Amino acid sequence: MLRLEKRPQPSQMWTYATPVLAVVLTMIAGGILFTFLGKDPLVAIRTIFWDPLFSEFAFYYRPQLLVKGAPLVLIAIGLSLGFRAGIWNIGAEGQYIVGALCGAGVALALYPLEAWWLFPAMVIAGAVGGMLWAMIPALLKVKFGTNEILVSLMLVYVAEQLLASMSLGLMKNPQGFGFPGSRNLQQYDSAHNAELITGSGMHWGVVAAFIAVIFAYVLLNRHMLGFHIRLTGEAPRAARFAGVIPARLILFCLGTSGALAGLAGMFEVSGPSGQVSIDFNVGYGFTAIIVAFLGRLHPVGILLAGGLMALTYIGGEIAQSKLGLPSAAIQLFQGMLLFFLLAVDVLTNFKIKMTKGEAA
Repeated sequence: MLRLEKRPQPSQMWTYATPVLAVVLTMIAGGILFTFLGKDPLVAIRTIFWDPLFSEFAFYYRPQLLVKGAPLVLIAIGLSLGFRAGIWNIGAEGQYIVGALCGAGVALALYPLEAWWLFPAMVIAGAVGGMLWAMIPALLKVKFGTNEILVSLMLVYVAEQLLASMSLGLMKNPQGFGFPGSRNLQQYDSAHNAELITGSGMHWGVVAAFIAVIFAYVLLNRHMLGFHIRLTGEAPRAARFAGVIPARLILFCLGTSGALAGLAGMFEVSGPSGQVSIDFNVGYGFTAIIVAFLGRLHPVGILLAGGLMALTYIGGEIAQSKLGLPSAAIQLFQGMLLFFLLAVDVLTNFKIKMTKGEAA
């Protein structure tokens, strides 16, 4: 018989090996899924992971890795701070939406103003909007002890309704011939998050993602607040004895994650997406949870995991158009990553032991 035996200390080897094992298992399970869908599993896996980097059209797909990966990394960095402290923000998708609405709202309210300070004002508005949306579950938890998981998750649906309302109402393009959606910010120079280097995919959202990685690394490894975050997650009682004030930590972690998610939304609506629309949100806030855990809640790991997840996005789109795979199958394939990561993560804290069955 097999049984689990708790390790005296978490295994460092398995801490770093489980993400790799999860990716391998995802490929195997995904191959089985694609086989049932009548597709060659090797061709499907190669299309998802190889074609975006090395196919004849890779020159077009490679810049998209930055475009797709930047919001995932930016959101996941914010989520990881809270997750490390045992504070669970599951509503980053809602904060992403509200940040986009606030950032775009500044630009649309001042249209057609051409001023250098307009885009910085949008950045501030996006960060503040996301932060304030995250403050709702934060304050409710601090004041009334509510569950931040449920509150933040339910607020996603509120944000989606707000997005639909804005697309059909206040932010609707008056010159859009009745179609839902705002003006195209890509045609509004002062509000456009354009590529910094043409054809590279590098825009200000990518720069912000790299800055967030550096900030999080320094915070967690070189600052007392980072020590408090790690201590609270690993040993809550010890953290209280060390003088950590839980309410402040909750406000900081949820506020920071909300601000970063809001920034991701603002950079997306002013850049790759271009406009506020009913289907603006594409699930980055939820996918970032997978990225955070796949990266072991470590800033550098999250950067690498964000690139891998962006690869599955782009490769998945290629597989849909080239092989005829349904989008649901690609989403399931991405979800398998988190499932297998959580499944094999048990090996970090437990050893598998073989025991003889008891005699009858």
